[in-house]
Amino acid sequence: MSGTWKTSNLGTSELDRLRAEMEAEQAGTPEAPKPGAQPATGKPVTAKPRGKRPAGGPQGKGGRPRTGARVAAVQALYQSEQTGESAEAVIQQFLSHRIGGGYEEGGVPEADRPLFGTIVRTAAKNGDRLDGIIANHLDADWPMMRLDPVLRALLRAACAEFAEGGGQPPARVVINEYLDIAHGFFGGEEPRFANGVLDALARSLRPEEFAAGRK
Repeated sequence: MSGTWKTSNLGTSELDRLRAEMEAEQAGTPEAPKPGAQPATGKPVTAKPRGKRPAGGPQGKGGRPRTGARVAAVQALYQSEQTGESAEAVIQQFLSHRIGGGYEEGGVPEADRPLFGTIVRTAAKNGDRLDGIIANHLDADWPMMRLDPVLRALLRAACAEFAEGGGQPPARVVINEYLDIAHGFFGGEEPRFANGVLDALARSLRPEEFAAGRK
């Protein structure tokens, strides 16, 4: 394993094309607020999924609270980075005001609150270490800070689960959950980009789950 994007199942030429397309899209996107900056509206900076909910997100009477927890974790990590608020302050905002709201308002209808808190706290507490792990699976010309900030938050949340989850839930479940969320936030090539990194992270941090012959 080379520790770059080329560890994914996508061909090198296709990866180059995806990077070029994402770079072109980002070139036309206004610069995101820098950490420490407050939103002009005075409201929390919100990462809103496309439509009413992320693909595979909570739905129906029973919902999917663990998926909701991961959606909320991505939103919280994004907000913390963009506003400079502490992870704990953002967690409390979500627990008090955002969990139970609609996706279109930047909330999450239903979420496993303990899981949400665990993901965000783990990602914040181990931020430098987790960012280093993620960076090892990116090409040198595509570093963390060039990624879309929501994509960056998603990878941080997933990496926190891979690194601290104790093998549960299985890595493939975590990958599928975050891919569903990526499809909810992005309509372009970002989910495929995320797929390569998530797979590489899982194989690096949970190698026993990908041992030869294991299903």
